[in-house]
Amino acid sequence: MADTVIIYNPQSGSGSHADEVESRADLSGYTIERSERAGDVLTLTREAVEAGYSTIVAGGGDGTVNEVVQGIDRADAFDDVTLGILPLGTGNNFAKQIGITDLETAYTALDDGVQRTIDLGMATDRPFVNSCVGGLTATSSDETSGELKSRIGGLAYVLTTLRTVTDFEPLELTIDNEASDGGTPAWSGEAFCVMVGNGRQFAADGTTQANMEDGLFEVVIVRDVPAIDLMSDTVLERLFGQDSAHIDRFQAASLEIMSHSSEPVRFSLDGEIIQRRDLTLDVRPNTLRLVVGEGYDPTPTDT
Repeated sequence: MADTVIIYNPQSGSGSHADEVESRADLSGYTIERSERAGDVLTLTREAVEAGYSTIVAGGGDGTVNEVVQGIDRADAFDDVTLGILPLGTGNNFAKQIGITDLETAYTALDDGVQRTIDLGMATDRPFVNSCVGGLTATSSDETSGELKSRIGGLAYVLTTLRTVTDFEPLELTIDNEASDGGTPAWSGEAFCVMVGNGRQFAADGTTQANMEDGLFEVVIVRDVPAIDLMSDTVLERLFGQDSAHIDRFQAASLEIMSHSSEPVRFSLDGEIIQRRDLTLDVRPNTLRLVVGEGYDPTPTDT
């Protein structure tokens, strides 16, 4: 397994996993490269591509995964490299979508070598694997109950933020997709947030994994929710239900999100924040070769 390198962020998550990561890597014959400062992951990824490693493993959270993918993209090496993941962050959202729930399942997947080739999202010139979220989002999942997440999935984070943020100005947005063709936009109006999933699905029934191999984004727009009792889960389920008037859903291979405000919109790409007034999103179909766990479903049921 000399062709596998782990690019490891020792500060991810609790930072207490070094012994387990390194002993298990040594057992499998994997090389480890540690990032020490900002920018190291990109540099180490480029060097790993140049050294001829065929499998590059992101050892960290969602941010580390995104940085490794950025490095592979900048090296134009998607045809030559397979991505693996060690889930060492706090949330590890993307790793969970592909069936990598802990270090043991991660190393088992790497050793077994089960691979899929999935779509890659591009936000103008930046890649993302899981999601791009603009506008009002929960900055922490700690306050979001597991029971609520099990019922309404990723929308539970939106509710948590709505309950705690009272002075957020809705975004005035126009969204075009490939079907707009300069005519009627796919969507226009005021929104609390727009959520675009490549790996993640923001579903009302608690499901989280999108179809990562269909060449389409899962798009969810939360409209300007009226000022009613957001503390009531019953009201919430009516607002955020599958057929709610306050939620719009569609699929698209490309999007252009345009803000009518003079202020830039905050977008989270796999947890990394960028600010743009306009953002173009495109799917690059079947681009990223990825080591997956047994829990990964190539064709999850659409909601």
